[in-house]
Amino acid sequence: MEATGTDEVEKIKSKFMSAWHNMKYSWVLKTKTYFSRSSPVFLLGKCYHFKTEGEYRALHSFQINTEISGNVEEFRKDFISRIWLTYREEFPQIKGSALTTDCGWGCTLRTGQMLLAQGLMLHFLGRAWVWPEALEMDSSDSESWTSSTVRKLTASLEASLTAERDPKVPAPPRRRPATSDWDGNEMRNELYHRKIISWFGDSPLAAFGLHQLIEFGKKSGKMAGDWYGPAVVAHILRKAVEEARDPELQGVTVYVAQDCTVYSSDVIDRQRSWMGSGKAGTKAVIVLVPVRLGGERTNTDYLEFVKGILSLEYCVGIIGGKPRQSYYFAGFQDDSLIYMDPHYCQSFVDVSIKDFPLESFHCPSPKKMSFKKMDPSCTIGFYCRTVQDFEKASEEISKMLKSSSKEKYPLFTFVKGHSSDYDFSTSPLHEENYHFSEDEKKRLKRFSTEDFVLL
Repeated sequence: MEATGTDEVEKIKSKFMSAWHNMKYSWVLKTKTYFSRSSPVFLLGKCYHFKTEGEYRALHSFQINTEISGNVEEFRKDFISRIWLTYREEFPQIKGSALTTDCGWGCTLRTGQMLLAQGLMLHFLGRAWVWPEALEMDSSDSESWTSSTVRKLTASLEASLTAERDPKVPAPPRRRPATSDWDGNEMRNELYHRKIISWFGDSPLAAFGLHQLIEFGKKSGKMAGDWYGPAVVAHILRKAVEEARDPELQGVTVYVAQDCTVYSSDVIDRQRSWMGSGKAGTKAVIVLVPVRLGGERTNTDYLEFVKGILSLEYCVGIIGGKPRQSYYFAGFQDDSLIYMDPHYCQSFVDVSIKDFPLESFHCPSPKKMSFKKMDPSCTIGFYCRTVQDFEKASEEISKMLKSSSKEKYPLFTFVKGHSSDYDFSTSPLHEENYHFSEDEKKRLKRFSTEDFVLL
Protein backbone atom coordinates (compact mmCIF):
# COMPACT_ATOMS: atom_id res chain seq x y z
CA MET A 1 0.00 0.00 0.00
CA GLU A 2 2.85 2.31 0.92
CA ALA A 3 4.57 1.57 -2.40
CA THR A 4 1.37 2.41 -4.28
CA GLY A 5 1.13 5.74 -2.48
CA THR A 6 4.75 6.51 -3.35
CA ASP A 7 4.07 5.72 -7.01
CA GLU A 8 1.10 8.11 -7.03
CA VAL A 9 3.23 10.85 -5.50
CA GLU A 10 5.88 10.27 -8.17
CA LYS A 11 3.24 10.46 -10.92
CA ILE A 12 1.84 13.73 -9.58
CA LYS A 13 5.36 15.11 -9.19
CA SER A 14 6.11 14.07 -12.76
CA LYS A 15 2.99 15.88 -14.02
CA PHE A 16 3.93 19.08 -12.20
CA MET A 17 7.48 18.88 -13.58
CA SER A 18 6.09 18.31 -17.05
CA ALA A 19 3.87 21.37 -16.74
CA TRP A 20 6.82 23.45 -15.50
CA HIS A 21 9.04 22.27 -18.35
CA ASN A 22 6.31 23.11 -20.84
CA MET A 23 6.38 26.70 -19.64
CA LYS A 24 10.19 26.87 -19.27
CA TYR A 25 11.06 25.35 -22.65
CA SER A 26 8.24 26.66 -24.84
CA TRP A 27 9.53 30.12 -25.71
CA VAL A 28 12.76 29.30 -27.52
CA LEU A 29 11.24 29.79 -30.98
CA LYS A 30 9.82 33.22 -30.20
CA THR A 31 13.08 35.11 -30.66
CA LYS A 32 14.01 36.18 -34.17
CA THR A 33 17.41 35.53 -35.72
CA TYR A 34 18.94 38.18 -37.94
CA PHE A 35 21.28 37.46 -40.85
CA SER A 36 23.53 39.88 -42.67
CA ARG A 37 22.97 40.35 -46.41
CA SER A 38 26.63 41.21 -46.94
CA SER A 39 28.15 37.94 -45.64
CA PRO A 40 27.75 34.34 -46.86
CA VAL A 41 25.92 31.74 -44.81
CA PHE A 42 27.35 28.22 -44.61
CA LEU A 43 25.18 25.23 -43.76
CA LEU A 44 26.76 21.76 -43.63
CA GLY A 45 28.96 22.27 -46.68
CA LYS A 46 26.67 24.52 -48.68
CA CYS A 47 27.18 28.26 -49.08
CA TYR A 48 24.29 30.70 -49.47
CA HIS A 49 24.44 34.42 -50.12
CA PHE A 50 21.52 36.73 -49.54
CA LYS A 51 22.69 39.51 -51.84
CA THR A 52 20.38 40.38 -54.68
CA GLU A 53 23.20 40.61 -57.19
CA GLY A 54 26.61 39.10 -57.77
CA GLU A 55 28.32 35.99 -56.51
CA TYR A 56 30.13 35.52 -53.22
CA ARG A 57 33.20 33.40 -52.78
CA ALA A 58 34.58 32.16 -49.46
CA LEU A 59 37.05 34.59 -47.91
CA HIS A 60 38.30 32.58 -44.96
CA SER A 61 41.71 30.93 -45.02
CA PHE A 62 40.68 27.46 -46.22
CA GLN A 63 40.33 26.71 -49.91
CA ILE A 64 37.23 24.52 -49.93
CA ASN A 65 35.07 23.36 -52.79
CA THR A 66 31.68 24.50 -51.51
CA GLU A 67 28.58 24.88 -53.56
CA ILE A 68 27.71 28.54 -54.01
CA SER A 69 23.98 28.51 -54.21
CA GLY A 70 20.69 30.10 -53.72
CA ASN A 71 18.90 32.80 -51.92
CA VAL A 72 17.00 33.15 -48.69
CA GLU A 73 14.30 30.69 -49.72
CA GLU A 74 16.83 28.04 -50.74
CA PHE A 75 18.61 28.41 -47.40
CA ARG A 76 15.34 28.17 -45.47
CA LYS A 77 14.34 25.05 -47.40
CA ASP A 78 17.74 23.44 -46.71
CA PHE A 79 17.75 24.34 -43.02
CA ILE A 80 14.17 23.23 -42.36
CA SER A 81 14.89 19.91 -44.10
CA ARG A 82 17.42 18.95 -41.40
CA ILE A 83 15.97 16.64 -38.73
CA TRP A 84 15.27 18.45 -35.45
CA LEU A 85 15.09 16.38 -32.26
CA THR A 86 14.02 18.11 -29.07
CA TYR A 87 12.86 17.49 -25.55
CA ARG A 88 9.69 15.40 -25.52
CA GLU A 89 7.13 14.59 -22.87
CA GLU A 90 4.48 11.95 -22.25
CA PHE A 91 6.49 9.23 -23.99
CA PRO A 92 6.60 5.62 -22.66
CA GLN A 93 8.22 5.40 -19.25
CA ILE A 94 11.99 4.95 -19.32
CA LYS A 95 13.01 1.56 -17.94
CA GLY A 96 14.23 1.73 -14.36
CA SER A 97 12.78 5.18 -13.69
CA ALA A 98 9.49 7.06 -13.44
CA LEU A 99 10.54 9.49 -16.17
CA THR A 100 8.31 10.12 -19.18
CA THR A 101 10.20 13.22 -20.35
CA ASP A 102 13.83 14.23 -20.90
CA CYS A 103 13.23 17.93 -20.22
CA GLY A 104 16.09 19.44 -18.25
CA TRP A 105 18.66 16.69 -18.79
CA GLY A 106 18.51 15.10 -22.25
CA CYS A 107 19.76 17.93 -24.47
CA THR A 108 23.14 16.38 -25.36
CA LEU A 109 21.49 13.08 -26.25
CA ARG A 110 19.18 15.08 -28.53
CA THR A 111 22.04 16.96 -30.23
CA GLY A 112 23.82 13.63 -30.68
CA GLN A 113 20.68 12.25 -32.30
CA MET A 114 20.58 15.22 -34.67
CA LEU A 115 24.18 14.65 -35.74
CA LEU A 116 23.57 10.95 -36.36
CA ALA A 117 20.35 11.76 -38.22
CA GLN A 118 22.28 14.06 -40.56
CA GLY A 119 24.79 11.27 -41.21
CA LEU A 120 21.96 8.89 -42.10
CA MET A 121 20.37 11.52 -44.34
CA LEU A 122 23.64 11.83 -46.26
CA HIS A 123 23.79 8.04 -46.52
CA PHE A 124 20.24 7.39 -47.71
CA LEU A 125 19.15 10.69 -49.27
CA GLY A 126 22.30 12.62 -50.18
CA ARG A 127 23.19 16.22 -49.38
CA ALA A 128 21.10 17.68 -52.22
CA TRP A 129 17.83 16.31 -50.81
CA VAL A 130 15.33 18.77 -49.33
CA TRP A 131 11.93 18.07 -47.83
CA PRO A 132 9.26 19.04 -50.39
CA GLU A 133 7.01 20.35 -47.61
CA ALA A 134 9.73 22.50 -46.00
CA LEU A 135 8.48 25.89 -47.16
CA GLU A 136 4.98 25.16 -45.89
CA MET A 137 6.45 25.67 -42.43
CA ASP A 138 7.22 29.25 -41.48
CA SER A 139 8.12 31.19 -38.37
CA SER A 140 4.44 31.79 -37.64
CA ASP A 141 4.28 28.12 -36.68
CA SER A 142 6.19 29.00 -33.53
CA GLU A 143 3.35 31.29 -32.51
CA SER A 144 0.78 28.51 -32.78
CA TRP A 145 3.13 26.07 -31.06
CA THR A 146 3.62 28.49 -28.18
CA SER A 147 -0.14 29.03 -27.87
CA SER A 148 -0.59 25.28 -27.86
CA THR A 149 1.98 24.99 -25.09
CA VAL A 150 0.08 27.49 -22.92
CA ARG A 151 -3.08 25.40 -23.34
CA LYS A 152 -1.07 22.29 -22.56
CA LEU A 153 0.37 23.89 -19.42
CA THR A 154 -3.10 24.69 -18.13
CA ALA A 155 -4.38 21.22 -18.98
CA SER A 156 -1.39 19.54 -17.32
CA LEU A 157 -1.86 21.50 -14.09
CA GLU A 158 -5.57 20.69 -14.03
CA ALA A 159 -4.80 17.03 -14.68
CA SER A 160 -2.28 16.98 -11.85
CA LEU A 161 -4.86 18.33 -9.42
CA THR A 162 -7.68 16.08 -10.59
CA ALA A 163 -5.42 12.99 -11.00
CA GLU A 164 -6.42 12.61 -14.64
CA ARG A 165 -4.12 10.25 -16.50
CA ASP A 166 -4.30 12.07 -19.86
CA PRO A 167 -4.94 15.82 -19.94
CA LYS A 168 -7.30 16.77 -22.76
CA VAL A 169 -5.57 19.27 -25.02
CA PRO A 170 -7.03 20.39 -28.34
CA ALA A 171 -4.95 18.85 -31.12
CA PRO A 172 -3.36 21.29 -33.58
CA PRO A 173 -4.54 21.07 -37.16
CA ARG A 174 -2.62 18.48 -39.12
CA ARG A 175 -1.36 18.96 -42.64
CA ARG A 176 -1.41 16.06 -45.05
CA PRO A 177 1.37 15.97 -47.62
CA ALA A 178 0.26 16.18 -51.22
CA THR A 179 2.08 13.14 -52.59
CA SER A 180 -0.14 12.43 -55.59
CA ASP A 181 2.17 14.29 -57.99
CA TRP A 182 5.42 12.78 -56.70
CA ASP A 183 7.46 10.54 -58.97
CA GLY A 184 9.02 7.22 -57.94
CA ASN A 185 12.26 8.78 -56.71
CA GLU A 186 10.43 11.36 -54.59
CA MET A 187 8.28 8.64 -53.06
CA ARG A 188 11.40 6.59 -52.28
CA ASN A 189 13.03 9.62 -50.64
CA GLU A 190 9.96 10.33 -48.55
CA LEU A 191 9.91 6.73 -47.32
CA TYR A 192 13.53 7.06 -46.19
CA HIS A 193 12.79 10.46 -44.66
CA ARG A 194 10.11 8.89 -42.49
CA LYS A 195 12.17 5.79 -41.76
CA ILE A 196 15.13 7.85 -40.52
CA ILE A 197 12.88 9.84 -38.20
CA SER A 198 11.27 6.61 -36.95
CA TRP A 199 14.69 5.29 -35.88
CA PHE A 200 14.83 8.22 -33.44
CA GLY A 201 11.33 7.79 -32.05
CA ASP A 202 10.80 8.02 -28.30
CA SER A 203 9.89 4.38 -27.75
CA PRO A 204 11.88 1.42 -26.37
CA LEU A 205 12.05 -0.29 -29.78
CA ALA A 206 13.45 2.62 -31.79
CA ALA A 207 17.08 1.88 -32.72
CA PHE A 208 18.39 5.35 -31.83
CA GLY A 209 15.57 6.55 -29.63
CA LEU A 210 16.16 8.04 -26.20
CA HIS A 211 15.23 4.77 -24.47
CA GLN A 212 17.89 2.78 -26.32
CA LEU A 213 20.58 5.44 -25.88
CA ILE A 214 19.96 5.49 -22.13
CA GLU A 215 20.31 1.71 -22.00
CA PHE A 216 23.72 1.96 -23.67
CA GLY A 217 24.63 4.82 -21.34
CA LYS A 218 24.00 2.56 -18.34
CA LYS A 219 26.99 0.47 -19.41
CA SER A 220 29.19 3.50 -18.76
CA GLY A 221 27.54 4.38 -15.45
CA LYS A 222 25.00 6.88 -16.80
CA MET A 223 21.33 6.76 -15.85
CA ALA A 224 18.14 8.42 -17.05
CA GLY A 225 18.12 11.94 -15.61
CA ASP A 226 21.92 12.21 -15.55
CA TRP A 227 23.84 14.79 -17.58
CA TYR A 228 25.74 13.59 -20.61
CA GLY A 229 28.76 15.23 -22.22
CA PRO A 230 29.56 15.31 -25.97
CA ALA A 231 32.29 12.66 -25.72
CA VAL A 232 30.13 10.21 -23.78
CA VAL A 233 27.32 10.65 -26.31
CA ALA A 234 29.75 9.90 -29.16
CA HIS A 235 30.53 6.48 -27.64
CA ILE A 236 26.84 5.82 -26.96
CA LEU A 237 26.02 6.55 -30.61
CA ARG A 238 28.75 4.19 -31.77
CA LYS A 239 27.35 1.43 -29.60
CA ALA A 240 23.79 2.07 -30.77
CA VAL A 241 24.78 1.79 -34.44
CA GLU A 242 26.77 -1.39 -33.76
CA GLU A 243 23.77 -3.00 -32.07
CA ALA A 244 21.14 -1.85 -34.60
CA ARG A 245 19.42 -4.82 -36.21
CA ASP A 246 17.54 -3.14 -39.07
CA PRO A 247 18.97 -4.55 -42.35
CA GLU A 248 19.03 -1.01 -43.78
CA LEU A 249 21.55 0.01 -41.11
CA GLN A 250 24.04 -2.77 -41.71
CA GLY A 251 25.85 -0.65 -44.29
CA VAL A 252 26.77 2.06 -41.79
CA THR A 253 29.28 2.07 -38.94
CA VAL A 254 30.55 4.65 -36.45
CA TYR A 255 34.14 5.23 -35.38
CA VAL A 256 35.08 7.34 -32.34
CA ALA A 257 38.56 8.84 -32.21
CA GLN A 258 40.74 7.79 -29.27
CA ASP A 259 42.46 10.54 -27.31
CA CYS A 260 42.09 13.02 -30.19
CA THR A 261 43.61 10.55 -32.65
CA VAL A 262 41.93 8.94 -35.67
CA TYR A 263 43.70 5.66 -36.51
CA SER A 264 43.16 5.27 -40.25
CA SER A 265 43.57 1.49 -40.40
CA ASP A 266 40.98 1.02 -37.64
CA VAL A 267 38.50 3.14 -39.61
CA ILE A 268 39.17 1.28 -42.86
CA ASP A 269 38.86 -2.09 -41.10
CA ARG A 270 35.41 -1.06 -39.93
CA GLN A 271 34.46 -0.05 -43.45
CA ARG A 272 35.72 -3.33 -44.91
CA SER A 273 34.13 -5.55 -42.27
CA TRP A 274 31.31 -6.37 -44.68
CA MET A 275 33.66 -7.95 -47.21
CA GLY A 276 34.65 -10.72 -44.79
CA SER A 277 31.00 -11.76 -44.45
CA GLY A 278 30.57 -12.17 -48.19
CA LYS A 279 28.85 -8.80 -48.75
CA ALA A 280 29.90 -6.70 -51.73
CA GLY A 281 31.43 -3.27 -51.18
CA THR A 282 32.31 -1.48 -47.97
CA LYS A 283 30.41 0.18 -45.15
CA ALA A 284 29.98 3.91 -44.91
CA VAL A 285 31.50 5.39 -41.75
CA ILE A 286 30.55 8.30 -39.51
CA VAL A 287 33.72 9.47 -37.77
CA LEU A 288 33.22 11.22 -34.42
CA VAL A 289 36.07 13.19 -32.84
CA PRO A 290 35.60 14.42 -29.25
CA VAL A 291 37.82 17.47 -28.72
CA ARG A 292 38.36 20.48 -26.49
CA LEU A 293 38.69 23.87 -28.16
CA GLY A 294 40.63 25.34 -25.25
CA GLY A 295 40.84 25.23 -21.47
CA GLU A 296 38.06 26.77 -19.42
CA ARG A 297 37.00 28.91 -22.38
CA THR A 298 37.03 28.33 -26.11
CA ASN A 299 40.22 29.53 -27.77
CA THR A 300 39.25 31.87 -30.62
CA ASP A 301 42.27 30.60 -32.60
CA TYR A 302 40.10 27.57 -33.43
CA LEU A 303 37.35 29.66 -35.05
CA GLU A 304 38.71 29.29 -38.58
CA PHE A 305 39.05 25.52 -38.15
CA VAL A 306 35.46 25.18 -36.94
CA LYS A 307 34.33 27.25 -39.93
CA GLY A 308 36.37 25.01 -42.20
CA ILE A 309 34.78 21.84 -40.80
CA LEU A 310 31.26 23.23 -41.20
CA SER A 311 32.13 24.17 -44.80
CA LEU A 312 32.77 20.54 -45.78
CA GLU A 313 30.04 18.78 -47.74
CA TYR A 314 30.59 15.59 -45.73
CA CYS A 315 30.38 17.34 -42.34
CA VAL A 316 27.46 16.09 -40.22
CA GLY A 317 27.71 18.88 -37.66
CA ILE A 318 29.07 19.38 -34.16
CA ILE A 319 27.67 18.25 -30.81
CA GLY A 320 28.48 21.23 -28.63
CA GLY A 321 26.82 24.19 -27.00
CA LYS A 322 27.53 26.82 -24.44
CA PRO A 323 28.05 26.21 -20.72
CA ARG A 324 25.00 24.44 -19.26
CA GLN A 325 23.24 23.97 -22.63
CA SER A 326 23.90 21.68 -25.58
CA TYR A 327 23.27 22.73 -29.20
CA TYR A 328 23.67 21.07 -32.59
CA PHE A 329 25.96 23.32 -34.65
CA ALA A 330 25.31 23.06 -38.39
CA GLY A 331 26.71 26.24 -39.95
CA PHE A 332 27.96 29.78 -39.50
CA GLN A 333 27.87 33.35 -40.71
CA ASP A 334 30.88 35.57 -39.96
CA ASP A 335 31.88 34.75 -36.36
CA SER A 336 28.50 33.38 -35.32
CA LEU A 337 27.54 29.71 -35.31
CA ILE A 338 24.17 28.56 -36.65
CA TYR A 339 22.53 25.89 -34.54
CA MET A 340 19.42 23.88 -33.79
CA ASP A 341 18.20 24.02 -30.22
CA PRO A 342 16.81 20.91 -28.48
CA HIS A 343 15.50 22.94 -25.52
CA TYR A 344 11.92 22.98 -26.72
CA CYS A 345 9.44 20.65 -25.06
CA GLN A 346 7.11 18.92 -27.49
CA SER A 347 4.58 16.14 -27.05
CA PHE A 348 5.39 12.52 -27.82
CA VAL A 349 4.75 11.45 -31.42
CA ASP A 350 4.07 7.80 -32.11
CA VAL A 351 6.28 7.18 -35.15
CA SER A 352 4.98 3.62 -35.55
CA ILE A 353 1.66 4.79 -36.99
CA LYS A 354 1.25 5.34 -40.72
CA ASP A 355 1.67 8.94 -41.91
CA PHE A 356 2.70 10.22 -38.47
CA PRO A 357 2.98 14.06 -38.46
CA LEU A 358 6.43 15.30 -39.50
CA GLU A 359 6.20 19.00 -38.61
CA SER A 360 7.59 18.71 -35.09
CA PHE A 361 10.76 17.02 -36.43
CA HIS A 362 11.73 20.04 -38.52
CA CYS A 363 12.80 23.39 -37.08
CA PRO A 364 11.06 26.42 -38.65
CA SER A 365 13.86 28.90 -37.94
CA PRO A 366 17.63 28.84 -37.28
CA LYS A 367 19.38 30.41 -34.31
CA LYS A 368 22.80 32.06 -34.07
CA MET A 369 25.39 32.31 -31.30
CA SER A 370 28.78 34.00 -31.10
CA PHE A 371 31.67 31.54 -31.36
CA LYS A 372 33.16 33.11 -28.21
CA LYS A 373 30.23 31.75 -26.18
CA MET A 374 30.83 28.17 -27.30
CA ASP A 375 31.84 25.68 -24.61
CA PRO A 376 35.25 24.13 -25.43
CA SER A 377 33.95 20.53 -25.09
CA CYS A 378 32.44 19.26 -28.33
CA THR A 379 32.33 16.34 -30.74
CA ILE A 380 32.96 16.87 -34.46
CA GLY A 381 31.38 14.49 -36.99
CA PHE A 382 31.90 13.71 -40.65
CA TYR A 383 30.56 11.05 -43.04
CA CYS A 384 32.47 9.01 -45.61
CA ARG A 385 30.63 6.66 -47.96
CA THR A 386 33.71 4.75 -49.18
CA VAL A 387 37.30 4.06 -48.15
CA GLN A 388 38.41 6.48 -50.87
CA ASP A 389 36.13 9.14 -49.41
CA PHE A 390 37.67 8.62 -45.96
CA GLU A 391 41.21 8.85 -47.33
CA LYS A 392 40.33 12.07 -49.17
CA ALA A 393 38.63 13.52 -46.07
CA SER A 394 41.55 12.65 -43.77
CA GLU A 395 43.96 14.35 -46.17
CA GLU A 396 41.79 17.44 -46.51
CA ILE A 397 41.10 17.82 -42.79
CA SER A 398 44.78 17.19 -41.94
CA LYS A 399 45.73 20.18 -44.09
CA MET A 400 43.11 22.28 -42.31
CA LEU A 401 44.41 21.15 -38.90
CA LYS A 402 47.97 21.99 -39.85
CA SER A 403 47.14 25.46 -41.16
CA SER A 404 44.92 26.29 -38.17
CA SER A 405 47.34 25.14 -35.48
CA LYS A 406 49.52 27.95 -34.14
CA GLU A 407 50.91 25.64 -31.51
CA LYS A 408 53.04 22.50 -31.83
CA TYR A 409 50.13 20.09 -31.59
CA PRO A 410 46.93 20.24 -33.71
CA LEU A 411 43.43 19.84 -32.28
CA PHE A 412 43.40 16.18 -33.34
CA THR A 413 45.41 14.02 -35.73
CA PHE A 414 45.07 11.29 -38.34
CA VAL A 415 47.61 8.49 -37.87
CA LYS A 416 48.33 5.63 -40.25
CA GLY A 417 48.04 2.15 -38.77
CA HIS A 418 45.96 0.65 -35.96
CA SER A 419 45.64 1.93 -32.42
CA SER A 420 47.09 -1.42 -31.26
CA ASP A 421 50.31 -0.52 -33.12
CA TYR A 422 50.73 2.31 -30.63
CA ASP A 423 50.05 0.17 -27.54
CA PHE A 424 46.46 1.36 -27.19
CA SER A 425 43.90 -1.28 -26.44
CA THR A 426 40.80 -1.16 -28.59
CA SER A 427 37.58 -3.11 -28.60
CA PRO A 428 37.21 -5.84 -31.27
CA LEU A 429 35.37 -4.98 -34.42
CA HIS A 430 32.61 -7.49 -33.73
CA GLU A 431 32.12 -7.49 -29.98
CA GLU A 432 30.10 -10.39 -28.71
CA ASN A 433 29.92 -8.71 -25.35
CA TYR A 434 27.02 -6.29 -25.18
CA HIS A 435 28.83 -4.14 -22.61
CA PHE A 436 31.52 -1.52 -22.99
CA SER A 437 35.03 -2.82 -22.48
CA GLU A 438 36.87 -1.91 -19.28
CA ASP A 439 39.10 0.44 -21.27
CA GLU A 440 36.03 2.18 -22.71
CA LYS A 441 34.47 2.51 -19.27
CA LYS A 442 37.61 4.21 -17.93
CA ARG A 443 37.76 6.53 -20.92
CA LEU A 444 34.08 7.40 -20.64
CA LYS A 445 34.42 8.04 -16.93
CA ARG A 446 37.28 10.41 -17.60
CA PHE A 447 35.29 12.18 -20.33
CA SER A 448 32.23 12.49 -18.09
CA THR A 449 34.23 14.33 -15.44
CA GLU A 450 35.84 16.67 -17.97
CA ASP A 451 32.74 17.57 -19.97
CA PHE A 452 30.54 20.49 -19.07
CA VAL A 453 27.42 19.96 -17.02
CA LEU A 454 24.20 20.14 -19.02
CA LEU A 455 20.86 21.19 -17.67
